Amino acid sequence: MSQYDEDEDKLQLSGIREDRTAWLSQLHRQFLSRERKISSAVRATQLTLLLLFVTLWEAAGRLLWIDPLLFSYPSKLLTQLASSFGDGSLWPHLGMTVAETAAGFLLGTLLGTALAALLWWFPFLSRVFDPYLVVLNSMPKVALGPIFIVALGPGFLSIVAVTLSVTVIITTLNIYNQYREIEAGYVKVVQLFGASRAQLFRLVILPASFPVMISTLKVNVGLAWVGVIVGEFLVAKLGLGYLIIYGFQVFNFTLVLSSLLVIAAVATVMYQLVALLERKLTAGWRER
Repeated sequence: MSQYDEDEDKLQLSGIREDRTAWLSQLHRQFLSRERKISSAVRATQLTLLLLFVTLWEAAGRLLWIDPLLFSYPSKLLTQLASSFGDGSLWPHLGMTVAETAAGFLLGTLLGTALAALLWWFPFLSRVFDPYLVVLNSMPKVALGPIFIVALGPGFLSIVAVTLSVTVIITTLNIYNQYREIEAGYVKVVQLFGASRAQLFRLVILPASFPVMISTLKVNVGLAWVGVIVGEFLVAKLGLGYLIIYGFQVFNFTLVLSSLLVIAAVATVMYQLVALLERKLTAGWRER
């Protein structure tokens, strides 16, 4: 084959590669465009459903299709919230509840992760405590509230303790089960290379469990709010849970529903922050 023929073949191959690259790039752009359209349609549908619900609720309350004393309606809730935020009466309750939730969330996640690591590190302990973890997980955590109140006093510590009772066991079980489900082949390969138990945990177990550990944070957001509100129902004199109980006692259901609305808004913000953290931390993990 002459040099001219070789150069011709190279030009043809180069042209084929360029055509294939352009075709793949076009497919990628079409895929991204389609995904953006679907995402926009989902958001528009969500917003439409929300607006329909709020409009129907407002009309039902004003036209007395429902009892406005019990169910109120959106404009009354907004008026209540504007008044509470405006005079500053809501901020101490919101601050206390957020502080209790953040403390319970962080401590529950850290303690649960540490306990899961301890159980994996000492298999004997995991066999000893396995039935106790099952019992504690199935036990209604609200029942422990009075014990915490008597032991720790009515206040911040007892409410955080109630929150920990909700979050720690779930975190421990989820992460420990993930530790145990790591593919045995990876573990054996590292062990064959002479890795110690600490190196095995650091190089294999922990990285492989990282996505589950991050997703557990999202579960703990909801559990922490449940624990805090239940604790405030039992003992608090300050907090959004206290406002709900107080509103029920004085038959002010607008206060009850507006407090629930604030809880939903703040819980959503916390969840989105955890979801953002998950995307940031797992982006590099997925690339690896």
